Amino acid sequence: MCVIEMSRSRVQSSSRTSLRAKAQGKGVRKSAKKGWRTAATSDRHELYELAVQTPLDEVKFMDKIFKSINNRLPATFREDFCGTHILSSAWVIRRPSNHAYGVDLDPSVLAWGAARRKQQLSPSARKRLHTVQGDVLAHKGGLVDVVAAFNFSYYIFKKRAQLLRYFKFARTRLQKDGVFFLDCYGGYESFSLQSEERNLDGFTYIWDTVKYNPISGEVLNHIHFQFPDGTQIRKAFTYDWRLWTIAELQELLADAGFKRSTVYWEGTDHATGGGNGIFRKATLGEACAGWIAYIAAEK
Repeated sequence: MCVIEMSRSRVQSSSRTSLRAKAQGKGVRKSAKKGWRTAATSDRHELYELAVQTPLDEVKFMDKIFKSINNRLPATFREDFCGTHILSSAWVIRRPSNHAYGVDLDPSVLAWGAARRKQQLSPSARKRLHTVQGDVLAHKGGLVDVVAAFNFSYYIFKKRAQLLRYFKFARTRLQKDGVFFLDCYGGYESFSLQSEERNLDGFTYIWDTVKYNPISGEVLNHIHFQFPDGTQIRKAFTYDWRLWTIAELQELLADAGFKRSTVYWEGTDHATGGGNGIFRKATLGEACAGWIAYIAAEK
């Protein structure tokens, strides 16, 4: 059994318990100390990367799963809905033979990511990182070992036919032994109208579920950021999605032609009741308040 240990820092992970973190400075305006973040001095994309993404862990995860399936390491990677392409950046850092290709519709977020990666990557790594403003349903590019759609980005496809079309297209972009990786979330609190708060280094991340339609499965979420001085960035990001179940996703992957899809479920830290950061192959999950899982679909 393949065991992957990660530190997936999402607000939904914290909802595996009934505890709520109290936001710093809520309802009280404090004078900002030197070096503290404020709404005026913060960038929403940087905050998102700090609060939500764990690119080095996820690249390691994909490496291990791919090797366990194919007995070789992957070299080429396509990141759909790549945003600031921090995951693609981590991919090219992993090995000097790695190449990454990011696809996103938003030119502004691609430009922000390019400026940030220029500061962080060596010239050699930057040459192996390629991004394009394009539609994940239409941009072809070359065939790759791994395609990933993380941060639940594909939930934007609300209709079965739309998501099936995307899965079919993603499959065409893979080499014959390629693997398609997805993440997903759920749990009974995912259907509740509530806010989840998590204190981080110098700011509080708030995941706010404001609408859920049990008939259509549609959900509306916002991310807000709050700072020690009481200032906020409200609706820094908004997600108008369908909340797909794992069973639906696996059925759609099979219909799209993938020969096998495997779920990697996070274990429980029995001391805290939260996730323990260890993902194992699973066919039985826990009926908890909130969970995150990965799916690896083999072409």
